[in-house]
Amino acid sequence: MNQQRQMDLFAEVLGAFAGTSGTPISTQDVYRRVAPRVGIDERDLNEKVPIGKSRQLHSPEKRKIRWAQQTLRQLKLIERVDGPRGLWRLTDAGEKKLTKALPDVAMLAFSTDLGIAIWGSCNRVFPHLDLPIALMISSPPFPLSNPRAYGNPDVSQYTDFICRALEPVVANLEPGGSIVLNVSNDIFVPGTPARSTYLERMIIALEDRLGLSLMDRVPWCSNKPPGPVAWASKARFQMNVAWEPVLWFCNDPLRAKSDNRRVLQPHSEKHLKLLAAGGEQRTASYGDGAYRIRPGSYGKTTAGRIPRNVITMGNHCPDHRQYRKDAAGLGLPPHGAPMPKAMYDFWIQFLTEPGDLCVDIFGGRLTLGKSAEELGRRWLVTEWILEYVRAAAERFRACGGFVIGDGLTQFDRVVRAGAKTYA
Repeated sequence: MNQQRQMDLFAEVLGAFAGTSGTPISTQDVYRRVAPRVGIDERDLNEKVPIGKSRQLHSPEKRKIRWAQQTLRQLKLIERVDGPRGLWRLTDAGEKKLTKALPDVAMLAFSTDLGIAIWGSCNRVFPHLDLPIALMISSPPFPLSNPRAYGNPDVSQYTDFICRALEPVVANLEPGGSIVLNVSNDIFVPGTPARSTYLERMIIALEDRLGLSLMDRVPWCSNKPPGPVAWASKARFQMNVAWEPVLWFCNDPLRAKSDNRRVLQPHSEKHLKLLAAGGEQRTASYGDGAYRIRPGSYGKTTAGRIPRNVITMGNHCPDHRQYRKDAAGLGLPPHGAPMPKAMYDFWIQFLTEPGDLCVDIFGGRLTLGKSAEELGRRWLVTEWILEYVRAAAERFRACGGFVIGDGLTQFDRVVRAGAKTYA
């Protein structure tokens, strides 16, 4: 059975339960509701042919529908109800659960002239990619003790989880290509106010296993809510956390594609006055002569100042406000852990050139794609939660060559039918 037909059957079998409000329906009802929606006429539905070694007569079309039904049962989206003829109903998960791609599913969600968004696991897509990658930026799921809706590994699994996810990306990194990870330093040894050293173990593993070099640890100071509540606000052991680490790795440091001239920042008012005066007018020495100031120092006119390796940037941005508005308009849950678009803008400009390929393996709101699109870079993003991809697609409609793919087309069909999700 081809993938498109599978998606049709998944969608329509769940669509058969639309509007039932938990009331059970029989397998025969599922047949009657699904068949006309996928183009099976009554004659073909009921036609029986010899199947298997026993050569017993069965309907191939009904078997396909039952196969989709049993798969949805394994995913705990529908369940069997005791009854004389085999009754089925939506589970609570079927009504409320986010739609995660099956391990072997990777479908085009949408595309533009510059990029592709894929609904599916990065582990399904990137091992088969044969394109040079200049940059990967991603905010992987954090190893939280209370998982987010999309799920996450725990601390004991985290290093292996990240190494497995990055391995096919690293294999395709062009010489001097970079990987940028936004991770959490708000993880604690269970039951104590001591911070976990999981990040240090992950950094060493990325060097030892994948040959990546750590170029920098960049604190991202944001307007995140104060915390950790348990250890700062309640037990009073800790200070409130005001930053998250952004880790920059490269596969070949001496060939890194970074160029800080692409991300120069405006001079401060103080420096502008110094430039107008022709630079320093004094002579001074600091640090036992290691740092000297001479007349004329800092007087050369430049295009801007080199950014420091501390980023101060809020979490909120107009792009994310639009994303939340689009998600609400579609009746979909928004991804709850965004990185601002300005963060992607900075790293893409710093580490790549126009036309380079940028990727994100944990796409979330697909902000990397939007940033790359506007900066003239090619892009590829994977995200395994379909609701997140569907909401994100709206922000790309004005981009050149925008086309909705099979994954979102099928999703929209089910939404219109009234079902909440499909596998």
